[in-house]
Amino acid sequence: MSMMNDYRSEYERWLNSAAISENEWQELKAISENNEEIKSRFISPLEFGTAGLRGEMAMGLRQMNLYTVRWTTQAFADLIVSEGPVACGKGVVVCFDCRLSSDVFAHEVARVMAANGIKVRIFDAMRPTPELSFAVRHFEATAGINITASHNPKEYNGYKVYWSDGAQLPPEHAKAIAVGMEKIDIFKDIKLIDFDYGISEGIIEFIGEEVDNAFLSNVMQMSINKDVVAQVADDFKIVYTPFHGTGYKHVPEVLRRLGIKHVYPEPNQMVIDGSFPTVVSPNPENPEGFYLAVQLAKEVGSDLIIGTDPDADRVGIMVRNREGEYEVISGNQTGVLLLDYIINAKKENGTLPENAAFIKTIVTTKMAKEVAERNGIHVDETFTGFKFMAEKLAEYEKANSYQYLLAYEESYGYMMGDYVRDKDAVTASMLLAEMAAFYHSKGMTLLDAISSLFEKYGYFGEKTINIVLPGLDGIEKIKAIMHEFRTSPPTEIAGYPVLGIRDYSTGEITVPSLGVVGETEIVGSNVLYFELEGSTSFIIRPSGTEPKIKVYVLTSGASIEECDNKINKFSDYADKIG
Repeated sequence: MSMMNDYRSEYERWLNSAAISENEWQELKAISENNEEIKSRFISPLEFGTAGLRGEMAMGLRQMNLYTVRWTTQAFADLIVSEGPVACGKGVVVCFDCRLSSDVFAHEVARVMAANGIKVRIFDAMRPTPELSFAVRHFEATAGINITASHNPKEYNGYKVYWSDGAQLPPEHAKAIAVGMEKIDIFKDIKLIDFDYGISEGIIEFIGEEVDNAFLSNVMQMSINKDVVAQVADDFKIVYTPFHGTGYKHVPEVLRRLGIKHVYPEPNQMVIDGSFPTVVSPNPENPEGFYLAVQLAKEVGSDLIIGTDPDADRVGIMVRNREGEYEVISGNQTGVLLLDYIINAKKENGTLPENAAFIKTIVTTKMAKEVAERNGIHVDETFTGFKFMAEKLAEYEKANSYQYLLAYEESYGYMMGDYVRDKDAVTASMLLAEMAAFYHSKGMTLLDAISSLFEKYGYFGEKTINIVLPGLDGIEKIKAIMHEFRTSPPTEIAGYPVLGIRDYSTGEITVPSLGVVGETEIVGSNVLYFELEGSTSFIIRPSGTEPKIKVYVLTSGASIEECDNKINKFSDYADKIG
């Protein structure tokens, strides 16, 4: 492929390619005088990050379009073909979300895979991401592809890649695809067949209802105490929003199957629309997106609001407080509530395994570790991303060592059960509803519940701060900031002296006065972890899917006020980093 300084000639190559349509040519022609725009679109390919590809939809090498989708798929097909005829026969499962062009891109994936002699099963309509993970395992397929950009703004799309265990692609395979792409000409080396021909020949097959039924029956088996829902069903109410996305069908269905009688889907956001007309960002981490759900909740007197992102792998909740207003419960706290609930509900009905385990990421609240350990549950910590948690599960399976109860990360992702290997907002929504019903039966909201857990386990506070640095200069700035923190580490942060530093890219643990004193348990991720005085941690890492640096502050103290005061100091410090 073209080198960094050769973006103009790459642009010309696209402009003069016989492969592109008149409209595509017009789009490229329109930027002919705009060197910066040409540079940003053609300087290098989209990188295969922690979640495959993600980029804005437009013509260009760094964008999501028909050509980059086909190109990536050809490299992926080559990898599968190299695994042999059995792998090709087991084939791939293809899924897509509600975004603009997601269905078009998914059909292109099917065309390329089938042209390479690989069996394709493609969903007949959009589905949640966790259902793709399930389907890969269900069909014992070699791999899965999902066209989704999760919770990104509407201009984006993405390409998520899964392997035969239903987890996101392992690093060595991702690398093989990236290397393969370098050898493939984006216009000349792509194999394609006609989609309808593929269907008529049986190389491409539609899947749908049968997979839904199998997935949903697995989801319902995760319910621990359905009886408690029946006790409160007459007066317990839930408002639900799918943010215009794929949760619209399954989430209300699992709530009804659980026995929730009063489910109120928010009608405006139940409309499937990849332009997300009612929100700036369809991300349940952003409370402002819940404004319509809050209006509806006030009208109907709802106890709980559940919102899932467009590909239904993340879930956020809001709870009615004593004043009748709705408060956010953070991803960190939601996970703590779920963990404590699962442990105690399973203890209660005698289903807690003796070899139970809990998996969290290194940036997730320390309170979750405290809950698990106080209850005698084994804890493992991984890097951010469910593929790392899935790797841990694979280790458990291989060694026959532990049975996991829950895996979660602070950014609203929760995984339960053995039928998925990715975060799953469908199952999480069901279990969150059951847990809220359980507390409701005791006259408590989830806000009361988290307060009671603070009293039991201690006070913990967390904050994630996003430093957004868009554009090509942003990429350089992110590298420079990480380099600065790594080579000239601060001795104090926001007034708190640094006691130790863990560099997870090298695995070195250093103490300011002593130098290197040990090794981290896990290694190989661009994360710097500062352990500070005042039982506080400051963690910094570049995002794998968006142009930003993420800063995580984790702390504990004698009260919530003390935790909040500490966190505020770090917010001011983080603002100066960018």
